[in-house]
Amino acid sequence: MARTLFGTDGIRGRANGIITPELALRVGMAAGLVFQRGDHRHRVVIGKDTRLSGYMIENALVAGFTAVGMDVLLLGPMPTPAVAMVTHSMRADLGVMISASHNPYDDNGIKLFGPDGYKLSDELETRIETLIAGDMGSMLAQPADMGRAKRIESVHARYIEFAKRTLPRNQSFDGLRVVVDCANGAAYRVAPEALWELGCEVITIGDQPDGFNINRDVGSTAPEALAAKVREVRADIGIALDGDADRVLIVDEKGRLVDGDQLMAVVAESFHEDGRLSRNGIVATVMSNLGLERHLADLGLTLARTPVGDRYVLEHMRANGFNVGGEQSGHIILSDYSTTGDGLVAALQVLAMVQRRQKPASEVCHRFEPLPQILRNVRYKSGRPLENDGVLRAIAAAELKLNSHGRLLIRPSGTEPVIRVMGEGDNRDLVEAVVNDVVEAVGLAAA
Repeated sequence: MARTLFGTDGIRGRANGIITPELALRVGMAAGLVFQRGDHRHRVVIGKDTRLSGYMIENALVAGFTAVGMDVLLLGPMPTPAVAMVTHSMRADLGVMISASHNPYDDNGIKLFGPDGYKLSDELETRIETLIAGDMGSMLAQPADMGRAKRIESVHARYIEFAKRTLPRNQSFDGLRVVVDCANGAAYRVAPEALWELGCEVITIGDQPDGFNINRDVGSTAPEALAAKVREVRADIGIALDGDADRVLIVDEKGRLVDGDQLMAVVAESFHEDGRLSRNGIVATVMSNLGLERHLADLGLTLARTPVGDRYVLEHMRANGFNVGGEQSGHIILSDYSTTGDGLVAALQVLAMVQRRQKPASEVCHRFEPLPQILRNVRYKSGRPLENDGVLRAIAAAELKLNSHGRLLIRPSGTEPVIRVMGEGDNRDLVEAVVNDVVEAVGLAAA
């Protein structure tokens, strides 16, 4: 059976459209059945971001899990990496994060983590989908064996302590003025508190969630507000998280954006200097800038590339022994500490590098000059625009124009109905021309 519900990052879609109470109920039942192994009392932890629909989905999941005999521990609003960490540390059988990450509030999603804190394999997701599509009535628990649900209050402190312990014991950020943008999302409590406990002077924006404003004009997908605030208060650095805090971007003291490629370079250099970088290289996706690859090569380090999606980065890291990887969008995976991207932990590593260098963030965080790279998104309603003859001809013509002077990457998003067209090369005018040609063709096919 081919997967139809699970994408590159769990199940995601419009709340009460794709993500309905019925679906959430069946996901809870199916996932609960798949992860019941042995005779012990089974447990699942559930976290969420700040979307209004989280209440609906949370309750439906609880009904599904308890119906098949799993006890449920409710964490409330917590970052995705915190849910993964707590799943493992509390010895739960399964972890669930209710979030659509960087998407608008009217979308939501369900991400699942195994007992080891890692996202599920394609095989397990397929097994869950098979159960969702079938009749689970005969598999429900007997009345005496149904699960219980309760809220856990100590999780915020547990995650903050975990994040702090990724730094040396004597690490302090005294004297650093930091603006943190929590995207009105899952980290609105834990991120400012962790930074304050480490000695930062903390100015916080995007920390007033109302169910509707997650990622709206704030966070890593809209860093302009952070840049303005950094300049206004003359901060040393700004930290932009996304709605579920598994990705991070940085703004330097001049208000300039630092993307995930630069952050991976910062962390790679720091780990390399300390002898902590495994395999003398890092893992990134096909979207990462060629400038990063060239910069690492100058340091004697390698860059392994994967398809787009942090799960593919992590799979390559685990299979080949890398401990640093990520995406240009700000998913930074430090596998010595986390089983998924962790925006707060990555930000702390960058702050530590700024403090060690005793130089401005603009110097520490800009490690290489990126090649001109242009990314355009084309939204479509249905069909397969990339199979259109006109689109195929446009792509072939664009690749011929670039020849060996750049690269072209066209792919459908794994999380929304969008075709992403990326071009990169030494000549910006040429890159822009070929990207525009392909975007126009895709737009006509998608109309």
